[in-house]
Amino acid sequence: MMRIRLYGDPILRQKAKKVEVIDENLDEILEEMIETMYMGDGVGLAAPQVGLSLRMFVMDYGEGPIKVINPEILEKSEEKAIEEEGCLSLPEIFEDVERSVWIKTRFQNEEGEWVEREFKDYQARVFQHEYDHLDGILFIDRISPAKKALLKPKLLELIRKSKRKSRV
Repeated sequence: MMRIRLYGDPILRQKAKKVEVIDENLDEILEEMIETMYMGDGVGLAAPQVGLSLRMFVMDYGEGPIKVINPEILEKSEEKAIEEEGCLSLPEIFEDVERSVWIKTRFQNEEGEWVEREFKDYQARVFQHEYDHLDGILFIDRISPAKKALLKPKLLELIRKSKRKSRV
């Protein structure tokens, strides 16, 4: 199982690099990410969360795992919805986040084929959350400054934990 990076780890704030080579090695990494996501009881996991600065993530919103490589969001609905989100890199923190209800995406699968796919509702939320990770954006960046201020003690504790884990 891979180690999930916690809030405070600098890789979570970096813009991830495009995946240039899609091969068996990459698929093994994606499989290990899926296993790590399930062990953490998550529905998505982006490569930066396991210390890899690569534009890829895995997700499973209840219909089996999907491997997403070099994703793009082509269109978003103007209609938004507010739902609670959490994150494996921010354990025990849950906040309401506004996201587009519908998105049209383009990404490569594990064979390197380009796929165009639309996601709605919960599926779209999971995709957008993981996509944000690839640009160094965390869901707490999408909440009000007042709510974020209330989370400050928890966030500082996560930074301390992250620093301890990075020394191990």
